[in-house]
Amino acid sequence: MDATLRIREASAHDAERLAQWAIAMAWETEHKRLDEAVVLAGVEAGLADPAKSRYFIAMREVTVAGRETIGEAVGTLMLTREWSDWRCGDWWWIQSVYVPESHRRQGVFAALYRHVEQLARATDGVVGLRLYVEHGNETAQRTYAALGMRDAGYRLLEQEFGH
Repeated sequence: MDATLRIREASAHDAERLAQWAIAMAWETEHKRLDEAVVLAGVEAGLADPAKSRYFIAMREVTVAGRETIGEAVGTLMLTREWSDWRCGDWWWIQSVYVPESHRRQGVFAALYRHVEQLARATDGVVGLRLYVEHGNETAQRTYAALGMRDAGYRLLEQEFGH
């Protein structure tokens, strides 16, 4: 039995799983309870419009007896774009990263990251990858550093508007 990780672009049929993972990630990282209907609508809108976002899913595929391949979704990330006039190009932002606990520390995020890094390097006008991470999430910070990312020296500020 051979197991491999394959990265695929998400499609509309993945919306419910992606929404559930986003809800789980918000709770784990920020102890925020998100509205399921709003998150599902957001994921569906992102999947329907590549200008909004692109989602990728890591699949652990197992070939049994050299014949049948069984795939299990084991993680995700979402990409968005930000125009940089300073660089005359797009930053690709990695967001909505989630790997279920049973699949963590097994190279799932690294595979997702390397996939989008390769896409970014092959896409004209992309100047780099960015993501944000919670100050106290040292495990994630070490993971990102091991992949070559560094602290860009910015603080993230926001003003959220309610519905």
